[in-house]
Amino acid sequence: MVVVAVAGGSGNVGRTMVETLLELREHEIIVLSRKQSPGVANVESVVVDYGDVGAIAEALTQHDGWGSLPNKRSPVYAFREASNAELRKTTLEWTRVSNGFFPDYYGSPRVKTHLPTITFAVDIASREAALPGTRNESIAFTYSFDLARFVSASLSLPKWEETTYCYGDKTTWNEFIKVAEDITGSRLRVTYDPVEKLQKGEFTELPPHAKEAAASPFPEALARSLLSILGLWTAEGYFNISVEGSLYQKFPNKKLMTVRDILLQGHGPK
Repeated sequence: MVVVAVAGGSGNVGRTMVETLLELREHEIIVLSRKQSPGVANVESVVVDYGDVGAIAEALTQHDGWGSLPNKRSPVYAFREASNAELRKTTLEWTRVSNGFFPDYYGSPRVKTHLPTITFAVDIASREAALPGTRNESIAFTYSFDLARFVSASLSLPKWEETTYCYGDKTTWNEFIKVAEDITGSRLRVTYDPVEKLQKGEFTELPPHAKEAAASPFPEALARSLLSILGLWTAEGYFNISVEGSLYQKFPNKKLMTVRDILLQGHGPK
C-alpha cells in the first residue's frame, strides 16, 4: 500500500478519483488543495501553494501524486507544459494521463458522475446531433470512474512513461448515433460540421448550448468557442488513442463501461 496524493481532490475529476481509490481500499489517500475545503469524509486534506514549485515537489516526494493536465491542443497547455519542464528537473517519477473523451455527459442524469453538464455533438434529450468532421473518425471514451480505476492500477506498474494512455471504449460518431437510436427507439435529427466550419470557430448549436454557455464559469464567447475546438480535436484524431501500450492493453481483465453501457443506463428502460 502506498500513500496517494490527489491534487484537486475535491473537484470534479479529483473527487471521482478519491472516491474510487477509497472504494478499492488499495492505498492511503490524501487530498492536495489550494485552500481548506469540505472534502470526502475521513480523507486527510493538505493545503499546498500551487505557485511554489518547491512546496509541490516536497509534498509529492512524500506521496505518489495524481493530477489533471490538459490535452496538447488545449488553450492552457502552454502554461501546463512549463510545469512539466520543472518536473523533468526533479527526481520525481511522473506521468500524464490521456484518456480521450468522457462519456459521462451522455448518460446524464441517471449515470453516476461528478462532471458538470456539457452538451457536445449529441443531445439525446432533444433527439438532435451536430457531428464534427467526417463522423467516421475513431474516438476513445473513458468513463470517469473507469479512469480512476486505471490510475489506481497504474500505481502498480514498475515504471511510468511521460504519457499514460487509457480508454474504456472506441467508436465513431456514426456508430454512436446508431447505438443511441437503437436504445431510444427513435431517430435523431443529425447535421454535420465540416472541419472548415470548425476552423472558423463556428458550429451547429444544439438546444442546451445557450443555457450552458450562460452558466459557464468562462466568458460566454469562450465557452462557445470551446465547442468548436472540441469538434476539431475529434475530427483531427486527438481523441483517438492507440491500443498499443495503453492501460486497456496492460489490464485486459478490467470490466469497463462502454458507450452502449452509458447510453443504456442513461436512456434505456428504467
